[in-house]
Amino acid sequence: MRKLLSAPILLLAAWLIVLTAVAMLVAYGLTLPPPSAEPANVVVSLPQPLQAVARQEPAKAAEPADGAAEAEAEAEAEAEAGAEQTDPAAAPSATTEEPAEGADTAEAAADPAPSAGAEEAQVAGGEGETIPLPRPKPRPNPADSAAAEAPPEEKPETAPESPPETSTEAPPETPPDPQPDPAEQQQAEAPPAAPESAPESVPEATAVDEQVVSLPVIPPAPDQLPYWERFRQPFNDADSRPRIAVVLSGLGLSDSATQAAIDSLPAAITLSFSPYARDLERWIALARARGHEVMLDLPMEPASFPNDDPGPQGLLTSLSEEENLDRLDWVLSRGSAYVGVAGSMGSRFTAERRHMAVVLRELKARGLIFLDNRTTEKSVAPALASELDLPSAINNRSIDERQASRIAIDARLAQIERIALTEGFAVAMGQPYPVTLERLAEWSTELAARGFVIAPITALVNTQTPR
Repeated sequence: MRKLLSAPILLLAAWLIVLTAVAMLVAYGLTLPPPSAEPANVVVSLPQPLQAVARQEPAKAAEPADGAAEAEAEAEAEAEAGAEQTDPAAAPSATTEEPAEGADTAEAAADPAPSAGAEEAQVAGGEGETIPLPRPKPRPNPADSAAAEAPPEEKPETAPESPPETSTEAPPETPPDPQPDPAEQQQAEAPPAAPESAPESVPEATAVDEQVVSLPVIPPAPDQLPYWERFRQPFNDADSRPRIAVVLSGLGLSDSATQAAIDSLPAAITLSFSPYARDLERWIALARARGHEVMLDLPMEPASFPNDDPGPQGLLTSLSEEENLDRLDWVLSRGSAYVGVAGSMGSRFTAERRHMAVVLRELKARGLIFLDNRTTEKSVAPALASELDLPSAINNRSIDERQASRIAIDARLAQIERIALTEGFAVAMGQPYPVTLERLAEWSTELAARGFVIAPITALVNTQTPR
């Protein structure tokens, strides 16, 4: 019986021994750090080289006269300390304690730039981001002011005195850190003074622009004067030199050509705008601001109609008098501050007395002048204007009608000079071609030297004899 009972007891004892051994192994395995803890140790050890550098810098600053042997001894000691910190048990405690001591000394002694670089390196690693992120926000502000103020005071003191004195003087320099903060805040508040001065300069610039725009080109005329006299440009009527009026028509359809004509041509040249132009009021205002007299083109039916079309609002002989008056009213309503209308095409319409009489009566009632472009010798406009006592002028030459070239334009301008020299007055019309603008600009500069004067179209009203 004793043998039978001793056998199970031995088996149970053996099983207990095995289970305790397994439990001890499991407990030992649980105490070991998991494999994921190894990269954490590597990441935590990143600040160690920075601390070593921070320790070496005060050591070198405190003992600049020591020999190379002491520096090697310190390097070996730091290497041993680093080896001890690599242990899994000692690493966490070292890393938690050293940033509070070494990092502060490194930030107080060194510039803020290396500390920012170290923090960026930790963030770039992607691990341990919760440690550096809250710290750089409060620390750089006092550190920057302390680092910016400490070097100029330490340098003159370290030169004549020993380095330990600089370390003793550093703590008293840190309390004044809160003082520059209000000064910096005052400096930060100082820039708003610059914007206050800026608005003062802006009104000056706008005031200059307003003065330029508000300069009256034409003095205000009484309302009882005819419309063309209210908006005419001043001219010296006592000037006895032969007068030449140049009217450039078809403006407003090309922005570049219109702008070039307004800017490059003399102010005495009259500018006539197409009623189909966009922004007509703006172009008229700009031309008048440059000193030009302004007219509107009056599209009329040519002999080659419908091959040559005067446009949807052109005056036609096939329309009734009321329809032509409606179209004339549309043309005249397109702009303001002009002195009259200049004929455009119209070789057939100007030869019809009945239609022309209706148009010229309406122009006289509105106080406007009429410039006959003289596209046909059968035009009845000059004779009718004389009968109706309508202010009018007659075109003597179209300088670029058939051929727009330098030779042809110069030849036509020479003919205009001969007509003005013979009769005392001459009118020339042209289109805003680039070559026309070029030749007119050059010709006008030499005209006064040859004894002529360029006059606005209103200076030649009712001065030409109809033919």
